This record gives sequence, structure tokens and C-alpha cells, in this order.
Amino acid sequence: MRKSHPIRRVVLATAATVSGVVLLLSLKPASDPAAVSAAGTAPQATAGQQAPQGGAQAAGAAGGTVTGDATQTQYGTVQVRLTVAGGKITKAEAVQAPKGGLSDQKTAMAVPKLNQEAVTAQSAQIDAVSGATYTSTGYKKSLQSALDKVKASAGSSAGSAGGSPPGSSAGSAGRSSGGSSSSGAAQARTVTGQVAQTQYGPVQVRITVSAGKITKAEAVQAPKGGLSDQKTAMAVPKLNQEAVAAGSAHIDAVSGATYTSTGYRQSLQSALDQAGG
Repeated sequence: MRKSHPIRRVVLATAATVSGVVLLLSLKPASDPAAVSAAGTAPQATAGQQAPQGGAQAAGAAGGTVTGDATQTQYGTVQVRLTVAGGKITKAEAVQAPKGGLSDQKTAMAVPKLNQEAVTAQSAQIDAVSGATYTSTGYKKSLQSALDKVKASAGSSAGSAGGSPPGSSAGSAGRSSGGSSSSGAAQARTVTGQVAQTQYGPVQVRITVSAGKITKAEAVQAPKGGLSDQKTAMAVPKLNQEAVAAGSAHIDAVSGATYTSTGYRQSLQSALDQAGG
């Protein structure tokens, strides 16, 4: 028994060693560092791809400021920037205007008036400032180009948002209700302004408004008799045309018919107030 005891211990020790090696080999795949690293990096890559997408959407939603083309005049460059909200001009400013010498004085005098008129008229049909004709002309040209850009941008936005050409929904609605012509007629409104009393007789204006714009203007009352007939025949057609072009009551008086022009504008403004414009 004493001679066999050391052999037994060797056998037991060898068996224990083999068992330990087998256990180590079986545990190695579960603790592979490469597998742990791959599992940890995948979610981070996904999060990184999503973040820029949200930033692009936020940047695309910003806007409201449009700068017109630079217009060259005899005394320098004029360029107008508009701030638009809800389809209306809320602010107008000249980012470029003639400078140096007498131009500084004319610019300081003219530009604030032009800015105010642009917001009031909501169009480029504004009066030139006396003594600053070139600056006024350049201002109106740049203003018109800015308005054209606003219109183009609004049209493209409406088309992409609707997913179909503008007017297709209205056409479908018209067909379902018995015809598109009745739908178009319902959009036009005829409004008559209040009578404006002048030194030579009453003036009263009637306008037709469609889609928020004046499509027709006419004087249903105007001074009559003697020289007034000639002045009315000369002035009223011009005033009607200017009202449609300007889309507002900020129109020029016709030379030689100041009283009629003043009464016309007063009645026109009251009609616009009734129409919501």
C-alpha cells in the first residue's frame, strides 16, 4: 500500500489539471473581447446617423427674409430686403443705397419713406420721393424682384405640400358640388365704398375683389356738370387703373383733378376696409 500511494496522487493531480484546461477552453468564447466591442459600438453609430437629419429639418423651417436684386442707378446701387410673414410684408429695408456727398442726404430722406410705403402698399406700386427720383426708381425695381421671389417661393411650397398641382383639390370640390364655375364665382366679391363728399360733388368707388386682390375698380359716382365732366372723364379711368395695379388706396392723384382724386381714394379705402383688405 505504501508503494502505490505516490502513483495514486500523480493520477489524481493529472486528472485535476486536465479538468481545469477543459473548463478554461469552454469559457473563452463567451468572454471574447471582440464580441463585446462590436455589441457596444453598433447603437452609437445609429444615434450618430439620426442627429444630422433633425438639424436639417430645423434649418429648412427657418425663413421669412427675402433680398431683391441689386439695381444700379446713376448715383449708386439700391437693394431692398423684405421680411414677410403670413403672406404680407411686415418690414422693408434698403441694404444698399447711394452714398457720398449729396447722396447721403437724399438717401436719409428718401429710404425711410420708401420703406414705409412698401409695407403700406404691399406692392412695388409706390410713389417716388420728390428729389430722389433715381433712388426711388432703383428701390422699386429691387422691391419688385424681392416680391417676385416671395411669390415663386410661396408657389413652390404650396405645390410640394399639396403633393399635386395647385387647384386640383378645388377642381375636385367643384365637380362634387355641381361645377367648378360656381366655386370660382363664389370667391369674387363686389364691395362699394362710402360716399366721399368733395368740393365739386360726391365720389363713390366700387371694387371687385378676388383671392385678396382688386380685379376691377369703378367710380359709381363722380363730379358732374360743366368743367367737372371733362375732369371726371380724364381722371376716373386713370384712378381705376391705378387702384387695380396698386391693390390699395395708396395711388397718385391725377393732375388737374385733385379733389376728385382725394375723394376717390377715401371711398376706395372704405371699400377695402369692408373687403378686409
